Amino acid sequence: MKNTTIELLKERGVTIDDMAELVIELQKKYYTLTKDECIASINSVLNKREVQNAVLTGITLDKLAEKNMLEEPLLSILKRDEPLYGIDEILALSITNIYGSIGLTNFGYLDKIKLGIIGKLNEDKNEHCNTFIDDLVAAIVAAACSKIAHSHKDNECAHNENEC
Repeated sequence: MKNTTIELLKERGVTIDDMAELVIELQKKYYTLTKDECIASINSVLNKREVQNAVLTGITLDKLAEKNMLEEPLLSILKRDEPLYGIDEILALSITNIYGSIGLTNFGYLDKIKLGIIGKLNEDKNEHCNTFIDDLVAAIVAAACSKIAHSHKDNECAHNENEC
């Protein structure tokens, strides 16, 4: 199922490298990370069944909207990426919540500023319906950042138990 998830993301123009670059960008103030560390964190997030299910659901809905295979008014709502729809963010939040509240703040930041591939997805509204995928990618990146933050904090605690 993880391979299917990665293939669906690639099919929509998103690579693991794209997401790793965002993880590096978001974490550079806190940690010096290699791309390999970021890729490992993203892969760990993508191993979760909840993440795979969210990606599968969101991308399928985007694709169905592109093919006009949804009923109105949902079809028009998804095609316009209606700001008050919010279900795309709710689905993405199921991913961010896996690693705690820091994932929520990272997601909110990414959703607001639309960095990197997220911005590209958000702008590509002519050929594709990207209502769900931009939020799903932001959530995967946010979760990967949260995982890194938690693992670095655990390492700090192991070295200095008096501070934790």
